[in-house]
Amino acid sequence: MKNPRNQVATYISLVLLGAGAAVGGTTMLDTNLTPNPTENVSTISQTQAQIPAPAPVPSVSNDNGNSNFITDVVNEVGPAVVRIDTSRTVQSQAPEIFNDPRVRRFFGSQIPQMPNEQVREGTGSGFITTADGFVITNAHVVDGADVVTVHLKDGRALEGRVVGQDTMTDLAVVKVEADNLPTVKIGNSERLQPGEWAIAIGNPLGLDNTVTTGIISATGRSSSQVGVPDKRIDFIQTDAAINPGNSGGPLLNARGEVIGVNTAIIQGAQGLGFSIPINQAQEIANQLIANGKVDHPYLGIQMVTLSPEVKSQINNNPNVNVTVTEDKGILIAQVVPGSPAARGDLRAGDVVIKINDQTVSKSEEVQNIVSKSRVGSEISIDVLRDGQQQQVTVTPGAYPTNN
Repeated sequence: MKNPRNQVATYISLVLLGAGAAVGGTTMLDTNLTPNPTENVSTISQTQAQIPAPAPVPSVSNDNGNSNFITDVVNEVGPAVVRIDTSRTVQSQAPEIFNDPRVRRFFGSQIPQMPNEQVREGTGSGFITTADGFVITNAHVVDGADVVTVHLKDGRALEGRVVGQDTMTDLAVVKVEADNLPTVKIGNSERLQPGEWAIAIGNPLGLDNTVTTGIISATGRSSSQVGVPDKRIDFIQTDAAINPGNSGGPLLNARGEVIGVNTAIIQGAQGLGFSIPINQAQEIANQLIANGKVDHPYLGIQMVTLSPEVKSQINNNPNVNVTVTEDKGILIAQVVPGSPAARGDLRAGDVVIKINDQTVSKSEEVQNIVSKSRVGSEISIDVLRDGQQQQVTVTPGAYPTNN
């Protein structure tokens, strides 16, 4: 059955910053690294260091003699911001044109030979969260890398090991073997408000230790709003300049606390950068440190938020085998066969109105509630089916991934 959401939604083009390759409908700026979904992920014991909890929010003080608060933040946090260089050896093939019989006749036995292996390199940013060497960065920075090198501001270059990566949130943790490393302070992204200061530190375009400033432009930007509906993130939007190579670097508040992980820009736009909130990044990082992976709760449905306009478009589309009678709610457009939703008797055409007795009106609200649930826990869902309200119970499973 055709997904009616495709009839009513147009996604803007988003560019992820740093080394990586295309993920779904998203275009990576640097395609030097090709994802390797079968790559083994190293794991470590849960007894090892965890990312520190958010620090209390102190009062802001910008008076420091001849310096300003931005200088103070950079001097304090800069040593804990790193450049991450990656490389990967890939098998190369002769261009497809040489398979054309006419071209082969022209070259005869002298068809150019291509090298069997090529090394592809990329770069990004990260920040040290524990003195014994745990580094947060973006998954697309290290995805598929054979060699990861972490460069510190003091000139040291340390070999990095990818502890784990999560493509659903584009987060990864890298471990370097060292002690007494400089670390960042963790802030609280739940308290952010538009208009607050935002400071970005990273290595854009290979220019190490670059600092840009701006404000928090918005919070709670859904992944669908910024063009990556396959991600499970509500982004922070900032006008602090973010460029290729900033990926994985910290977004800081006026107190020098990390409030986000710089991740993406909208291609062709100015003053539109996006960061993963540090509270979510911290939770994902701790799971990667403990288990090497993250299990995301999954129902297996495709949804669209209803409105009178959407209702009309669906009902007037001959390719959609659903008749919608509601003007609001969340229409289940498709249920994945064999999914938790199918086992829980959710059906295409159902209109979701409540989850766990909480009224919902947007598909993003459904996604957020499911994301905050636990794999194996039960969720009660109230739906309108054939004009009657019914309640079904669904047990989320783990999202099927290859990492």
